Amino acid sequence: MRVKKRNMARQIFGTDGIRGRANQGFLTPHSLVRLAQCIGLEFMWGTHRHLVVIGKDTRRSGYMVEPALTAGFISAGFDVVLVGPMPTPAIALLVQSLRADLGIMISASHNPAEDNGVKVFGRDGYKLPDKLEAAITKRFHEFSEDDLPTAENLGSAKRLDDALGRYIEHVKTSFDKKTRLDGLKIVVDCANGAGYKIAPTILWELGAEVIPIGVHPDGYNINQDCGATHPEALCQAVLENNAHVGIALDGDGDRLILVDEKGQVINGDQILAMIGVQWSKQGRLQSNTIVATSMSNLGLEHYLKSKGITLERTDVGDRYVIEAMRKGNLNVGGEQSGHIILTDYSTTGDGLVAMLQVLLLLVEEGRPASEVFHQFDPVPQVLKNYRYKTKDLLKNSLVEESIQKAHKALEKAKGRLLIRTSGTEPLIRVMAECDDIGVMEREVQGVLDVLGKMDIEQG
Repeated sequence: MRVKKRNMARQIFGTDGIRGRANQGFLTPHSLVRLAQCIGLEFMWGTHRHLVVIGKDTRRSGYMVEPALTAGFISAGFDVVLVGPMPTPAIALLVQSLRADLGIMISASHNPAEDNGVKVFGRDGYKLPDKLEAAITKRFHEFSEDDLPTAENLGSAKRLDDALGRYIEHVKTSFDKKTRLDGLKIVVDCANGAGYKIAPTILWELGAEVIPIGVHPDGYNINQDCGATHPEALCQAVLENNAHVGIALDGDGDRLILVDEKGQVINGDQILAMIGVQWSKQGRLQSNTIVATSMSNLGLEHYLKSKGITLERTDVGDRYVIEAMRKGNLNVGGEQSGHIILTDYSTTGDGLVAMLQVLLLLVEEGRPASEVFHQFDPVPQVLKNYRYKTKDLLKNSLVEESIQKAHKALEKAKGRLLIRTSGTEPLIRVMAECDDIGVMEREVQGVLDVLGKMDIEQG
């Protein structure tokens, strides 16, 4: 059992950039201007004209966050390129394509519409390491206007009109040029998010019959009862339309969940197995190793081992998966939640690139999605979220005692327990796996009961 800790006073960055309630905390216009100034000053390396690419998802608060960040970067001497609503992986791509110094994605990913966030990419298209985030945080808390450039060195801003087309063409390069999707009926749920134009366009251009849902963003309905975190609507649409497959993105398009023709949900573990085994057969899987997190099912690990493939585990968070992939020069990794990282094509999770890899396999196999997508039988798993009010609840002695008790019971039953705090929400996640479902459910509920009791007493 391992709990990730981030103990810097007034820490700005979480496990995936900056995230919180829009117009509060670090996401007020005042704080956002200063944040952009500090990021810009930290990246003011060399004497060339510095450039930052800024994209966003479809949240109404993006109209507040985007101009605040733009003003801050211009104040720091950066030229700004605005691309509007675009998936997160598109920003990582455009940073490299435009030889920019920075990329900014304004999004709270799968969170509800009232939240927002800021993801930062370096010039190499990768998210920032902890060291740089700490330097930006330090600069923010010690900010001085004396560090800003003079008026004649301010930046400027412009919009890039062909950003969408550039990204579409990039995604399509990951798909075999001789293959089309003719004859496939596909329902695609874009979560009323950043991929609402791009995903249906790509599928249509490749020949599929496309039934789009979640493509009418109004600023408030992103991820609302739709997308990768709420696949129920997609399941229903697949069955009602007799579709061959359903595809769900999240609000910023960096994760993918599938639904087969029977309306069954397919998560990231099965997707990793599909792509990993196929690439291994083709000799494309670097070191015959896949990277996943501690949340991935034991069934995935056992299945890959049977195929001669090693599974390397990391802490939860796509940034840690990517760090392990870069360290080991590996090219396939991801999370059970649907973040799939294929570094042959992208420096971050890309739901659309992963989508095309899965559809390519479906076309090549010529079998129903329910057969192609089901790679292994997962070990029974339960994941419960506890929304806490008390800080440091996991340090309570009775909570620690209950966790150790559950850990020993599950270990004895050849299962496992994982407790972690969310890096983006006030949640404690309790996950267990075990073939003995009774033991698993009893021990998880025991931990939840103690969390609830101690939260009330300490609160």
